[in-house]
Amino acid sequence: MSIHLVGGGPFVAADAAAPFTAEATARSAAVGRTVPRIALLSVAGADGSSPSSTADIAEVLGGSRAAEVLVTEVAAGGVFDTTVLSDVDALVVNGGRTPDYLDAVAPLVDQIRLLVADGLPYLGYSAGAMIAADRALVGGFRIGGVEVCPEAASEGLDEVELREGLGLVDLTIDVHAVQAGTLARLVAAAEAEFVTAGLAIDEDTTLVVGEGALEVRGTGSVWRVVAGDESVAVATMGA
Repeated sequence: MSIHLVGGGPFVAADAAAPFTAEATARSAAVGRTVPRIALLSVAGADGSSPSSTADIAEVLGGSRAAEVLVTEVAAGGVFDTTVLSDVDALVVNGGRTPDYLDAVAPLVDQIRLLVADGLPYLGYSAGAMIAADRALVGGFRIGGVEVCPEAASEGLDEVELREGLGLVDLTIDVHAVQAGTLARLVAAAEAEFVTAGLAIDEDTTLVVGEGALEVRGTGSVWRVVAGDESVAVATMGA
């Protein structure tokens, strides 16, 4: 089973649904279910509105009864109950304000790590991809007071901030890479020695982390950023 990290954009364009649903179906078959149960965790915005990606992902994954999508949404500042992970065959963590998602999943961290280690497929969309890292970049648009990306991508934070994440992947993840200018944030974070290596994922693009080589799906690229002694190297992985 794999970890699927989506950089944002229309979910169907990321080409993530089919392989993720196939893994969920394989896991459900092992317990005698023909239709997999997929937990979809969502955090509402500060105004109480649901992220538009919640309905988008639920519709794509649940289309033609390919899966039973169990949506649980909490208000900003709320946390998920551990029961949301009971008797499910796969987990999706949606997008929105990244610090809110990291706070919301705090009661689930150990449980998610154990389930994923046991083969539960995980899909992180935007914020859900960012918090999957050991050291999660949760937002910010300045480093040392210098702007390193557009303020619109700041997640409401001023200085770039990293926190302990879910620990599912060992590289720091950023999303909306080219579209929101966050590739520059990751490069700057590497130059400032906040991170030694990371991946910035474009919208409409999925990075699949499994037992073999990394796989890129969708229409965009994944940008690999590695800090050197006196430089930062940037390379791309395309679909």
